[in-house]
Amino acid sequence: MLKTLPKTAHQQTVCEANYLRLKKILNNFSKNQYSFRTINPDDSSYDITFKTIHKTKHTLIVEAKQKSLKNDFNNFILRIQISLDAKLAEVVSYQGEKAVPFFINISDTQSKDEKLQQNRFFTEWLESIFISGISSEIKI
Repeated sequence: MLKTLPKTAHQQTVCEANYLRLKKILNNFSKNQYSFRTINPDDSSYDITFKTIHKTKHTLIVEAKQKSLKNDFNNFILRIQISLDAKLAEVVSYQGEKAVPFFINISDTQSKDEKLQQNRFFTEWLESIFISGISSEIKI
């Protein structure tokens, strides 16, 4: 019997937690597009959209975008693969860049734990949405 490696176990836990957060924000994945505006304490706001770009019986590929109305530094795009049967949500692309597969030599410009960093960023972003609150009253 194979044991789960500590690094893999941590990654899986992060992806499971992100699935639960996304499921709550996206109302159990009932629609193909969601638009929100954050309610930030400093009177700033971000427009957030989640759009399903590919759907099968067991998986979804969702593109998540955040756009700031005041500055471009807080704008980004994530692509998330959601496994409905395994109940996992994993970042597959950040700003159009994919993490380097494990079997390719990593260049000096990329981190060895890039995939883990992308998923942790996704966790923190979802948590910030919960903390700041959202309003679905907008039309983007």
